[in-house]
Amino acid sequence: MNSQAKKTLIFTMILSFIALFGRGQTKQNYIQYVNPFIGTAPLTDSKILGYELPTGWRSWAGLTFPGASLPNAMVQLSPITEYGSGAGYEYEDTVIYGFTHTNKGHWNLCNIPILPISNPDDSFGSKFTHKREQAAPGFYQVFLDDYQVDVKLTTTLRCGYHSYDYKNTMNRQILFDLAKANNRVSAWQIDQIDSRTLQGYQQTGERIYFYAVLNTDIKKLQKNQTEKSKGFALVHLTNESKAPVELKIGLSFVSMENAKQNLLQEIGNKSFVEIQEEASRQWNEILSSIEVTGGTKKQKEMFYSSLYRSLLWPALRSDVNGEFTDAKGNVDKADFNYYTEPSLWDTYRNKDVLLGLLAPQVALDVIKSMKDVGDKTGFIPTFFHGDHGASSIVGAYLRGINDFDVQGTYKLLLRNANASNGARPYVDEYIQKGYISDPDIANPHVETKGKAGVSKTLEYAYDDYSLAQMAKKLGDEVNYKRLIARSKNYRNVFDPTTKLMRGRLDNGDWITPFNPQYPYYEYMYREANAWQVSFFAPHDMEGLIELYGGKKAFESKLDSLFTIPWNPTYIARNVETMIGQYCHGNQPDHEAPFAYYFIEKPEKSQRIIDYILNNLYGIGDEGLALCGMDDAGEMSSWYVLSALGLYTYSATDPTYLVTVPLFDKVKWHRAAGKELTIIKAGEGRALKNIIVNDKPNKGYFVSHDLFLKGGEIRVETK
Repeated sequence: MNSQAKKTLIFTMILSFIALFGRGQTKQNYIQYVNPFIGTAPLTDSKILGYELPTGWRSWAGLTFPGASLPNAMVQLSPITEYGSGAGYEYEDTVIYGFTHTNKGHWNLCNIPILPISNPDDSFGSKFTHKREQAAPGFYQVFLDDYQVDVKLTTTLRCGYHSYDYKNTMNRQILFDLAKANNRVSAWQIDQIDSRTLQGYQQTGERIYFYAVLNTDIKKLQKNQTEKSKGFALVHLTNESKAPVELKIGLSFVSMENAKQNLLQEIGNKSFVEIQEEASRQWNEILSSIEVTGGTKKQKEMFYSSLYRSLLWPALRSDVNGEFTDAKGNVDKADFNYYTEPSLWDTYRNKDVLLGLLAPQVALDVIKSMKDVGDKTGFIPTFFHGDHGASSIVGAYLRGINDFDVQGTYKLLLRNANASNGARPYVDEYIQKGYISDPDIANPHVETKGKAGVSKTLEYAYDDYSLAQMAKKLGDEVNYKRLIARSKNYRNVFDPTTKLMRGRLDNGDWITPFNPQYPYYEYMYREANAWQVSFFAPHDMEGLIELYGGKKAFESKLDSLFTIPWNPTYIARNVETMIGQYCHGNQPDHEAPFAYYFIEKPEKSQRIIDYILNNLYGIGDEGLALCGMDDAGEMSSWYVLSALGLYTYSATDPTYLVTVPLFDKVKWHRAAGKELTIIKAGEGRALKNIIVNDKPNKGYFVSHDLFLKGGEIRVETK
């Protein structure tokens, strides 16, 4: 680390110290363990990936951003090094083109790019080095070599705060590169309001308004806009001051007036240091909800970095006055915070539950936001595949997050589960036949389009189980019986001859030829092969084991999942990072490592879990690569829960599967002073006994009541 990087690191640590201790607080500094760069580096190791990367490919691993944000905020203020990339920032790049204000890590957003420049040539962008770059929760800093500008960034929920220290104070400019984003830009506008104020918008799939105030006079606003979707704008600054230029910018998805109101209320006259201190305090507050003792330095860094990453999405979309743009494109107003739809295909498995445990008010408002979408469109939103709003909402409801229109939400979920041409593609076939077929295609390949019938059947069956639990609690016996019967439909795509989940034709015949190792994008399976979906029935593992012929046969088949070598010629985006046929780099089989618990072989599960925790996160030359897409925090949440020793095997159910934690002691600090303590007793990594509140636990699951009432889980190992 060079001297400048050391100075910057010291500066960040001082700010964090002030934020945590300067106002009488005595909490430990948890943000010191967070490294926002984890997930930004490329994964290149073919032994981990399972194949050699084709020329020109970058693995779809990580796709995280290092910039500043608050938990579940509207603004994610981060550098962009490549438009059209997963998160806009790739660690191996050497040029920064701007600092954008929205991010998810999913090939979209990256709106309102702004870049400070000095004496530019015909192109825009500056070289930078990681030696002069730093990041912490709520803070980002980098030195732009070509323009000789030291950039510091911090944020509030709806606003960004830029600080530019120009080493050359002559010919200072700020680029508003509004024709660029990760989505296609169809129009943009920027206008000067007075000597220090700008406002405008960027139109992509939605319109994002901004209102920006400078601490320096504007000499001239130069707009180079030949077409409404082309060009850029340059803000020329006066040369009167040598002090850092500060730009405060408010965003809104409703109006410029709201963007202004967001800025005045959240930042106003506060200084950069004050806003950064507030960001540090907010992050430390939520990270301190979970206190771990023991473990290695790297394990702590990986844990708190994963916890941080789990809390960035969904993103806030309502303004300080409560207004938001709804699913129909109309401005509405609510007494709750309106959020984007969760990335349900990914996050229902673990992250949505984790959000409810750490930020129940956010989880509640997300449900209300989904209900609002349902009221406007007729259906609770889905994401990518499946109908997992059922699991996410019902799981929260069964865990006590219930201050929403339960009956209205339930009716919408029933409509999702049954209505033709709605939330569930091919649901009529699913209801009539008990499965969804796929067409007969002679030579299917990775990108072959089909119905993904096997994956849909399995996922709809689990979604039916989830909704059945709500029906049961609400006393709707008719729908409970109907849905619980449909939850057994996973059996209809189980082929007893291969003992794998297999595609069927419209007439019921099994699809042939059948290669269970070949990965598909949308034919029979969704981003998976047969092996990767064949152990998915988290709601009925006893029934699944019975299909396999009992525990011994199930164990043998499960062993094969993790030991049959991956064919390195099978290359599919997302299907990467292999342990045998198991793919940790994507979501469809993330429950499989825990499946040995259901045949009383928890030690076999633990060996795989430990391998994943210790070898597939924070890897690569810099220790910054992840083994797959973080997918809005799902990959990170898998790490968090597995490291703590409590996994959401069936996320709908208010229970947790106990595994051996990485740490000697874990404390979950809950509301009203309640505390759940998890203690690892013993030096080994094989589970021996589970003791709950000094009594032997029956089975491997513990109840959510422990989070509500507090208590102790003692995990004895051998």
